[in-house]
Amino acid sequence: MTALWTSGEAEAATGGASTAPWSASGVSIDSRTIAPGDLFVALRDRRDGHAFLASAFAAGAAAALVDTLPSDLPAGAPCLVVEDSLRALEALGRAARARSRAMVFAVTGSVGKTGTKEMLRTALGALGAVHASDKSYNNHWGVPLSLARMPREVPFAVFEIGMNAPGEIAPLSRLVRPDVAIVTTVAPVHLAAFDSVDGIAAEKASVFQGLPSEGLAVINRDIPWSGVLEGEAVRAGARLTGFGREASDMRLVSAEIRDQATVVAAEDHGRPFVFRLSAPGRHLAMNATAVLAAVAGQGLDLARAALALGSWSPPEGRGTRQRILLGPSGLDGAIALLDESYNANPAAMGAAFEVFAATSVEDGIGRVRRGRRLAFLGDMLELGPGAADMHAALARHPAMASIDRVHTAGPLMRALHDALPPERQGEWHPDTEALAARVRALVDAGDAVMVKGSLGSKLSRVVDALRALGEAVPVTIEGGQS
Repeated sequence: MTALWTSGEAEAATGGASTAPWSASGVSIDSRTIAPGDLFVALRDRRDGHAFLASAFAAGAAAALVDTLPSDLPAGAPCLVVEDSLRALEALGRAARARSRAMVFAVTGSVGKTGTKEMLRTALGALGAVHASDKSYNNHWGVPLSLARMPREVPFAVFEIGMNAPGEIAPLSRLVRPDVAIVTTVAPVHLAAFDSVDGIAAEKASVFQGLPSEGLAVINRDIPWSGVLEGEAVRAGARLTGFGREASDMRLVSAEIRDQATVVAAEDHGRPFVFRLSAPGRHLAMNATAVLAAVAGQGLDLARAALALGSWSPPEGRGTRQRILLGPSGLDGAIALLDESYNANPAAMGAAFEVFAATSVEDGIGRVRRGRRLAFLGDMLELGPGAADMHAALARHPAMASIDRVHTAGPLMRALHDALPPERQGEWHPDTEALAARVRALVDAGDAVMVKGSLGSKLSRVVDALRALGEAVPVTIEGGQS
């Protein structure tokens, strides 16, 4: 098998020097998950990767990229010594992009980046091999790491680009040099770092600065900031294609939400077609429309890509569905779990409420004798000075009428708790650990439960408590075109 990196190639890319010849089949920055044959990159972040070199080599690392040689380095362990390990990782990513002939897609946006990236992985997978960034590797180390892992010969590659502050997206886009760049949407997220949503729109639009001349910019035509996105794309010399419910090249005509699926009717330049997603959600239908706009805009096989989306499933914590079987083989009934615990903002909360409203419950099997929709919500973070008002405003969302009880945790969610009518007002706790401890008393067989909050709010504790009630089994449906 052809090596992903040899010592000579890595030296040429980074300007470093190897202590001995080596070749690597992968790249890793985490000694806990390293695979045999990986190049271990010792980054200096919250923890210094140089402290884990022994663990990395014990796990089978082929070599390590370091900016200093520790005294306790295992004997004979080959190292690539560079001036700065993060800059060297970026150089590896840049070299991987330069040698690749892949059609490269980049995805950014306030909401839906990871789901859309995974939809692209699925849709393009019907047309050829795809390299895509893992998880949400979308920041200053995640993007170059994903690039450095890109195989030499792969026809398609998909990268997610994110930001927490102004000026972060454009450099990452220039590193990726995408042929296609998608902005899913613009919403009031990360307002703690921006003066207004206009600033967020400008930052998202900067993804087009990495496009080559005649690259493809995929723009959401439904949002008020579409003009900002289009202006930046035009300045970059890009081709434009739009998606959305309004007049667009790829128009979302309708999205019929079912309990475990979404049937989508769309039009490609006025030509109608129908496809299905194996998860419910109008927001998912919009993301899929963006994906298909990119596929069609590049002249790829739209029909095969749309059919493939029937097998897509949401990433962990972003709409994952499970049934928690209670008692032996579910003898005591089950709880339907919608896990949205990875991230949250007002737009994503509203979309999740709509999906949850269509989730079925079961009557007559629990101690309550009536299935209920129960929401467990944690703080939405990085929203700036208006955060409390944004939390309280969730009480007025139309889909809230379909939720029987809302349990909350965190200081910001206190605003929602106080804004809810008494009949929907569940328990409030200062943190998710306290809320998780109450799960067993608050749910019952036949209930549907949604868990959502920002990653930093640690709603995964509530998800873990729910799964601990019984046997968690995935909910799947057969994908395909309708």
